[in-house]
Amino acid sequence: MSQPRERFVHNYLGYLLGQANHALFKDFEAVVRAAGLGSLEWRVLATLSDQAPMPVGELAQEVLSQQPTVTKLLQRLSAQGWVQLTDDPQDQRRTLVAITAAGQTKVTPLMAQAREHEKQTLTGLSAADIQRLKAQLRALTHIR
Repeated sequence: MSQPRERFVHNYLGYLLGQANHALFKDFEAVVRAAGLGSLEWRVLATLSDQAPMPVGELAQEVLSQQPTVTKLLQRLSAQGWVQLTDDPQDQRRTLVAITAAGQTKVTPLMAQAREHEKQTLTGLSAADIQRLKAQLRALTHIR
């Protein structure tokens, strides 16, 4: 009887990262939805929560979405009072986006739940392994 061969996707970094992302977010997505947010809305508010006002294009890159999609979403979030859009004083062609107090109030409890969910998901890994994993992922994605 022959040994089962290793499948390409089981050793391909892109696949493994995608699977890890799915495993981490699949259960937490229910929490996000229960709070009345979609996954992109969650990523936008979480990204803005500890960030100075930033250009929409930069935000789109951070939340892994296309700028037109993020722009439409920001218009809805602005209408809800969760973000504020302003012209960039240094470049009138750009729009800056910042989270409002209402947006911060909306996302803060979710961030605490996300931290707890991450902790539960990573049970079994040592603190050093988690720190090393995150450092390696930041290096791979060029995030400081």
